[in-house]
Formats: sequence, C-alpha cells, structure tokens
Amino acid sequence: MAIDFEREFGVNAAYVQTLFEQWRHAPEQVQPEWRSWFEQLDGGTASGNGDAVVAATAESEEVAIEPLRGVGARIAENMIASLEVPTATSVRTLPVKVLEENRRVINAHMAVRVLGKASYTHLIAYALVQALREQPSLQSYYEERDGRPYKATPRHVNLGLAIDMETPKGRALVVPNIKKAETLDFKAFHAAYEEVVARARTGKLEAADFRGTTASLSNPGGFGTHMSVPRLVQGQGLIVATGTIAVPPAVGGMAASNLAAFAIGPVMTMTSTYDHRVIQGAESGLLLKRVEDLLQGADEFYERVFGTLRVPWRPFHPAPDAGRPVTGREEGEKQAKAWELINAYRVRGLLQADLDPLEYRPEYHPSLDPASYGFTIWDLDREFLASGMCGKPVMTLREILEVLRESYCRRWTVEYMHIADRDRKWWVRDRIEPRRNEEVFDHDHRVRILERLIRAENFEQFLHMRFVGNKRFSLEGAESLIPALAEIIERAAGYGVEKVVIGMAHRGRLNVLANILSKSYEQIFQEFEGTVLPRSSEGSGDVKYHLGQRGVFTTASGQEVEVVLSANPSHLEAVDPVVCGMVRGFQDEIGDTDRCKVLAILIHGDAAFAGQGVVAETLQMSNLPAYRNGGTLHLVVNNQIGFTTSPRDARSTAYCTDIAKMIQAPILHANGDYPEAVLRAGHVAVDYWNEFHMDAVIDMVCYRRRGHNEGDDPAYTQPLLYRKIEDHASVRVTYTELLLRRKALTPAECEETGRRIDDELHQALEASRAAQMPEVPIEELVDLGDDDPSDYADAPSPETGVPQEQLVAIVDRLNRMPEGFVVHPNLLRQLRRRERMVRGEQELDWGCAEALAFGALLQDAVNVRLCGQDSGRGTFSQRHAIIRDQVTEADYVPLADLASEQAGFEVRDSLLSEEAALAFEYGYAVARPAAMVLWEAQFGDFANGAQVPIDQFLASGAAKWRQIGGVTLLLPHGYDGQGPEHSSARIERFLQLCSEGNMTAANCSTSGQYFHLLRRQGRSDPKRPLIIFTPKSLLRDKRAASPVSDLAAGRFLEVVPDAVAPSAARRVVLCSGKVYHDLADFREKNGHGDVALVRVEQLYPFPRASVRAELGRYPGAEVVWCQEEPMNMGAWSYMLPRFLDVGVAVAYAGRAASASPATGSYKRHQAEQEYLIRRAFGASA
Repeated sequence: MAIDFEREFGVNAAYVQTLFEQWRHAPEQVQPEWRSWFEQLDGGTASGNGDAVVAATAESEEVAIEPLRGVGARIAENMIASLEVPTATSVRTLPVKVLEENRRVINAHMAVRVLGKASYTHLIAYALVQALREQPSLQSYYEERDGRPYKATPRHVNLGLAIDMETPKGRALVVPNIKKAETLDFKAFHAAYEEVVARARTGKLEAADFRGTTASLSNPGGFGTHMSVPRLVQGQGLIVATGTIAVPPAVGGMAASNLAAFAIGPVMTMTSTYDHRVIQGAESGLLLKRVEDLLQGADEFYERVFGTLRVPWRPFHPAPDAGRPVTGREEGEKQAKAWELINAYRVRGLLQADLDPLEYRPEYHPSLDPASYGFTIWDLDREFLASGMCGKPVMTLREILEVLRESYCRRWTVEYMHIADRDRKWWVRDRIEPRRNEEVFDHDHRVRILERLIRAENFEQFLHMRFVGNKRFSLEGAESLIPALAEIIERAAGYGVEKVVIGMAHRGRLNVLANILSKSYEQIFQEFEGTVLPRSSEGSGDVKYHLGQRGVFTTASGQEVEVVLSANPSHLEAVDPVVCGMVRGFQDEIGDTDRCKVLAILIHGDAAFAGQGVVAETLQMSNLPAYRNGGTLHLVVNNQIGFTTSPRDARSTAYCTDIAKMIQAPILHANGDYPEAVLRAGHVAVDYWNEFHMDAVIDMVCYRRRGHNEGDDPAYTQPLLYRKIEDHASVRVTYTELLLRRKALTPAECEETGRRIDDELHQALEASRAAQMPEVPIEELVDLGDDDPSDYADAPSPETGVPQEQLVAIVDRLNRMPEGFVVHPNLLRQLRRRERMVRGEQELDWGCAEALAFGALLQDAVNVRLCGQDSGRGTFSQRHAIIRDQVTEADYVPLADLASEQAGFEVRDSLLSEEAALAFEYGYAVARPAAMVLWEAQFGDFANGAQVPIDQFLASGAAKWRQIGGVTLLLPHGYDGQGPEHSSARIERFLQLCSEGNMTAANCSTSGQYFHLLRRQGRSDPKRPLIIFTPKSLLRDKRAASPVSDLAAGRFLEVVPDAVAPSAARRVVLCSGKVYHDLADFREKNGHGDVALVRVEQLYPFPRASVRAELGRYPGAEVVWCQEEPMNMGAWSYMLPRFLDVGVAVAYAGRAASASPATGSYKRHQAEQEYLIRRAFGASA
C-alpha cells in the first residue's frame, strides 16, 4: 500500500518517511506509537531483514553521484510541489534593542529559578502568535473542493516551529507545532515550546505533533543568515523567517563604546512568505509591522510577559537618545544620577526582593527604575563612575544594574545603609556586591541541606499523625530553620566557636531538640505518650516545648560543638537576655576575653520581635561594657502572623526587624521556601559576627502551616492566608524540585532519604512504647503535704566572720589609689572614715561592710559581679566601687585590684532597664554557679519592671527545669516619706513566690547582718536566688552601724534576739528591717522596757525553730507583728499562717490596707509611722 506522506504530514513528510524506512528495516528501533501507525497503514509488511535498495549511479572522477532517499528525496519533492503555490514575500528590518534588553532581564530572572532561558525566538514567536490572533486571515490557505476554489481560515493558531536536527544521515528538518498557541500566556507558551523542542531532539515526536499547522516560523538567523525566503508548502498559507540579530553590517566594525555613544543598536530582518491567492501583500506587511510594534513593547507586550514570569522590573521601552552630555555640568548631573540610582538600590533594593514564599507581588518603585533618573535604553552600554563597585572604577550602566539587582533583589537581601560606621557598612557592601549575593553549594552540601529538610518535615508530619491533637507548636512552613541553624553552627565552628547557646520560644523547639541537639526521638515520643517521672528527680516539670537541653553538634568535618538550648517560659522573648547573660558567663568562666568562643543565637517570632519590649532592651544591651558578649545572631522565624494577629495590627514598622536598626545591626531578609537563600544570609551574618563581634539579624520570611497550636483553626481569622497555605507546596517539595531541575539529585535519591528517616522515626516510636515506665505511686507524683521541709531554716547559718587584721588590710588596700589619681575631696574623706571603722574607732556603715564582704569573698576565690542602675557609685552615694579621676575621668575599681592573686570583681552601671538587666544577671549566674552575681535596682519599687524574669526564672526555674540561677537582688526598701514609688520593694510579692526552698528573702537591720548575709551567699554551694531588701536612710544611720567585732566573728542571724528586754516581757514585737530602729527609739524614749523587740531578718526560708525558741523566752507574752507596709502588703500575709502553724496567736501593727504602697504626703507619712509604732506597743494613739 502506497502512503502519501506529503498529504498526511506536509513539510514533515521527509522526517516521517525516514522513520517509515527505519521501521521497515528495524521495527524495534521505532517508537511504539509510530510502529503501530505504520503497521495499520502498510498492512504490517515490515520485514526487519534490511533489504537494500540499490540505485543506479553514474560517477566520474570529477563528480560524486548519490541517490536522494528518505528525507532528502522528500525535501526535493516538497520543493518541486511548492512551485505550484503562487507565493509572495514581505521583508521588514526590525530594531531589536528593546527585545535584546528585555530578554536579558527575563533570563537573569529565570536563571535564579533554574527555569531555563528565553531565546530571541521564544519572544519573537510569542509576538507572532499575538499578531496572528489579531489577524487570523494571515493563516488562510487555498484549497479546491469539487473544482471550486476556497479560502480556508483556521480558528486557532497552531504555530509550527522549524527545528533543524543533526542525524546520523545528515541534517533533518521537522516542523512540529504548538497547538492553540493563542490561548497561552508567555509562561505556558515557553513551556510548550521547550517541551516540543525537547521531544524533537530526543526523537519522541508523535504524529499528532505535525498535524494542523496553520503558520510556521523558521529561524535561519541562528546560522548567521541575514535574510531568508523559505518555500511555502501546499496546505499552509504563511511561513515567517527571521534573520540574524546584529548591528547593521555598515557599522559592524565599530567599537562597542562607539556603538553606545551613537545609540546604534542591533536589527533583525524578518520575512513573511504567503499564498498570494488568499493573502494580500498589505496584510503581510501589516503583520510584520504588528510584530515589530509588539517587540518594541506596544500594548504592554513585555509587561504581560514579565507578569506571567513574575519578573519584578518594569520592561525597557524604546526612547529617543539625548546624546552624550555636551557640557561638564550635564555630564556631572548624569553621573550624579547614576550614584543616586546606586544608593537607591542599596537602601531600598529589598522592596523588589522575592521574599514572601506565599505570594510574590512585585510593585513599581520609581526610585529603582533607571527611567526615573532620566536614563534610557541607550545609556545601558555607557560607562559611569562606579565608586569602586566590585573593585572597578567605572562600569557600564548595564553592569551596575546587573550587580545591584542580583545583589539586592533576589530571594535574599540585606539592609545595611543605616549603619553609621563606615567600615562595617562597606564591609557588608563588599561582601555582597562582588559575589552578587550568590554562593554555589556543592553536591554534598546540597545533599545535607535536603536531608535536614526531610528530617525536619518528616518529624513534624510523624508527630502530627501519631499524636493527633497534641500541642507541639510545629515548625511546618519554616523547616528551613533546621538547615540554617546547622549551617550557622558549622560556620561558627570554623571560626573557633566551641559552644553555642540558643534561646527560642516554643514554635519548632521540639524539632530543634531532635535535629540540632540530637535529643533522641524515643525520649521525645515518651514525653508525648505521657510518661511521668517522679517529682523527687524532676521537680514539678514543664511542658515538653519549654524544656532546655544540652547536646553536641558534630560538623561535617567532624568538629564537635557543645550546644545549650536554654529552658524558657511561654513569655515570648523573655529568654533573650537570659541567653546573653549565659554566654557572657560562659565566656568569663573560661577566660574568653575576646568573646569569640561562645556564641549566642536567639530565635524569634516576627510578632514578638516587633512587639515585646524586652527585645529592644536586649538589643540595647548588646554593645554596652556590662553586657557585651561578642555579638548575638538573631534569627527571626517570620510566620507573617502572631497567633491570630496580622502584621498590619502587630507593628507600625515596615518590617518586623526594623527595631534592630537602632543598634545599627545588618538585617538580612531571606525567603524561607529556599533554604539556600537562608543559608547564604546565614553565611554573611556569621562572617559579620566574626569580623566585628556585633549583632546581626536574619529575617526568614516563611509561614505557619497550622494554627497557633495544633488544636487551633486559623481559618476563622485568616481565611485567605490559609487558603494559600493549604495549596502551597512544602519547603522540602520546593527544594527537591529545584534540585531535580538542576539535575543535582535523582528522584530515587530523594525518595530513599525520606524512607530512611521515616524508618528511624518508626523504630524510635516502637522502642518508646516498649520501654514503658512502671506506674508511679501518687505520692511520688503529687505533693500531698501542705509544707515542704525546705520552706524552713531550722539549722543556724555557718560562721562567716573575718579576722579584724584581714579587714584592716582589705580597707587599706582599697584606699590606696594609683599614683597621680585625683579623687574627689568629699569621697576621699568618706574613704578615710572606713579606715577608722575597721580599726574600731567608729562603727561600720553599710557601704564599708559591703566592701569588706566583697573583698573577703574575692580573697576566698569567689568571683563577684555587681550590676545595676547607678551601682558603681550607688543610688545613695554609699558604695563608690568605681572611683573616677576628677581630671581625666579615668575609672579605678579598687576591688578588682585588691591583690595579685584574687578572684575577679566586676561592677557595672546598667542601662535603665529592669527586665532585661535582671534576666541577664540570672543567665550569667546559671552559667557561673560558683560566682556571686548581684543585681541592684535603683529603688526596690522598680523591681516590678522585672516581674517576668522574677516569676518565670528566679522563682520557678528550679522547679520547672532544675535550673538555678543564684543571683542576688539588692532592692532598696523602706518607708522614708518619699511617696508611693520610692518606698516599697513589694516584699509581699516575693514571699508569695517562695516555696520548696527556691530562694532566700531577707531584710537586714544592721550592716553587720548584711556583711554576714553576703558572705554566706558567696560561699554557699549551690547558690539559690537571694532577695535582700536593702535600706536607704539606714545606709549612714549610726543606729544600723555595727562594730568591727561583729564582722570579725559570728554569722548571719536569721532571728536576732532582744539583748535588753526582761524575760517577763508583757509583749513581744516581731519585726524586720528598718522599723526595728524606730521601735527601739520609741521603747527607749517612752520607757517600755517590758516590751521585747525580736527581729526576723530572714523571712524565707522561715526560721521556725529560732522564732519558736525566742518566743519561748517570753511565756504568756502577747505577740505582735509590726511592719511599715500596709496590711495587704509587706510580710504580714505570709507571716500570719506561719505563726498559726507554731501555735502562736499574733496581732498586727502596721498601716491599714491600701491600694497604693505609700502616701505622697510627708506629713501624713509621719503620722502613719507614729501611729503604727504606738500601736505596736499597745499605746493609745
């Protein structure tokens, strides 16, 4: 049976006939679809035995004669047949400068996304399709029916693409087509084009690919041909050909700089060959004109192309060239515009960066558009001074734009122009621009990234399926955190970091525990199964997503880094200053004065970073002498939501990280869907930290796949957002697809990694269930008693006295100033008095006793750190631990220079903060448990500004996490008539927090007691938090001074007995602190010798045995508790049940209950004070 290939396949007949001949000789080598088709048409006559057809040839010595077979024969037949078609050709030369420049922009954008390239032909073909859609008659072809002529016009544009291929038998031409091309946007058209070409190159075209071609595009210009007039085959009305793209030959020898100077751009010749029976010349000419208009940007042609590809830039458009500047002023103005453009990208380039994984909505920003500065398409190849950009003195505008856009407008970017320090600012610039924000990861690195992503995602999905409804605050949507965190630690280790301390909230914490600190899956699963451990070993505990952990991270090179994840409460960002304090403590402990071996990493949420004041406090601390820790790396997991609050309600700033600009930290933004972008940002952050040892911030823009917790439905408040999230591929899927496009990995490798990790999770779950803990008796789980033995202090304090000669030596050394050091005269007199005090010539005031306590502790090898508001001098000018030269303002710290061999002493004035300042000292104490760490409030009243760390860390840290930070709080307290904000350290609040021996609270009445209390705290091991309600007016009050003999021997007395009252006292007044002296004065003045005054100096743990013993000395006496504070404040509410427990009825003498701690009237204060004193003695008002 004869097959009419010409009728079936037209111009592709030669290609199909070649396949047919191949099928006849070797059927197995032909694709099944073609094999089946040939068998149906030819009756299955393929022989497979390769019978050769020998053609007669005639040769001579001068000429080689070869028969035309297959493709060659069919082409010859087609060309002869084409002579029967009366054709005409239109020719047009098109300017393609606009096409060339826009194609560059498109390809730069596509390269980042590994989406291939857009060739000139892609864009020309797409423009041709649009023109044919508008002028469908240009596709008409001639045919005869029943002897009558007809004009046939296709309803769709099936654009044929002439593809020249190299085959074993020579070059072959095939013309498959893109079906219904006019219905496709450019992105879909590009994909269809590439798919057809790929199948053609691999011999996978099918018969359907050739049928129905309505117009064809040929591109002989790819071989350098300037113009071509292809033949038109029967059954088709139009074929368009394009010539080479180049500058006109007449100026081909000009230098590129001259071409730019004279605004000479490339051109292309385009021909339209048509069937003149149904298409007229004017129509053909208008078609070419329309193609030119579109390629010049008419009717937003490029805007639509850019839009479908999500290219963020405005396309280039034709513009008249103004020519080179004529005067120096014009040249200077144009150069200045170039610098303005450069600066705009450095400042605002991030506005065009692709940072949001859920939606990329590039907006037009005039400051980033060269046209806004008067530049045209003709300026792109002209040179401008570039101020050393990328090490070059001059660059073309095109090069400048490429560097700026690639550096600041990709999937990660940086803000740094707010940095005032020139060295730091230009370091960032020179770190970013020469590399154009791009680092290439090798194969092994990408495998590690993918494996960490798979571990992160599979872990969350496993928990979600196995522990349905359990709160875990999943990391889903932000899985790039795991490879990013690992990369930061890896890179920091390369710079010599030995320990990393991490602080983070609950979201993603379990994932970090498992995949960074190597907490076993089995242990985590046991916590989900509800295994409860006895209280004897774990305290009351905390939920699993608050727990801390220590682990070891092993880098790819085998280096081990200790990683500490700090325990934290639900109070967002409260852990930030704690971690910073821990890092400083660890550094001081190992003598890391360069602060480069221990690194702080804080992981924040976007809403919390912008909204929590402690963040600003912590940032403000970062470069202060008291708190510097070598720089903290901040990683913001930017979920773009805070619980149910959208960014528009969560902050007034453009970015959640804008708060960090106040410390001039570089801020690196990265798209969390692209882990390599996040890692590149991490590299810059770590390198910056290593170079300057200052804070850097990474803003990882991502999303939260589920609600605030796994039981929350976010669609109630963010329906549109969560519709996007539901349809959005996971980070793992996105990155895997990227690697597959790069051909960096195979699908099998990716699947095998996932299966291996899933197997690990299943095995761990089975092991956790097999290792069930035995049921624990209820008495081991629940505290069934009302009291804990540790609530009481029944044993006396240890001896803490220091020999007098040692005290004398300490003061003498402290008062020895460096040669030439000028001390303020008044201070010098105060220091000289201390010399008389230790020699017994006068009693010691509070400041002298404290200095002696610190000095003796330093000689006992106890490190001391004191930090607080005005702590160097002391709020009340009582301390003077820092002495300032009156001429040079140089500082001298005598306690740090006490002896050649002594422990370290550090005293610092803090920033005006309570929460962060106290939390920092708590963290420092956690890291240095043997050191004595003190935080002092300016007034005790202000300590409630630190209520979060007091409640969540100091008071409950040991019970929740078995974490003790033995910080000592010095809280000035006392009713001196200074008003409601300068009277009370809120004793009642601290006592309310006291339980299970978690802290010590004391209110001393003499300097000697204060001395012994400090000594006891410094020498205790372990140290629990100590709250000292320090005096104000008593600091220099002789009534509170102690003889040196009290310091030379003895110990801290939890209860101080009355040394003068008779055993037959009718009344015993129990009190604490300053009020004792007012009571003693009243007793002496009014002759109330039958009233005993007993001081309870340690409020908690309650000295039950001592109190009982003292009251036993006065049988039958009436017992009164006296305090300065209102009845609903102070120690009364705490003391009452304790007295009742020991069988003592006690009366109250103090101020009446009040909403405010104290009156603002000094006269009223005096009246209240007098009344409560008289009431304590039972005297009438």
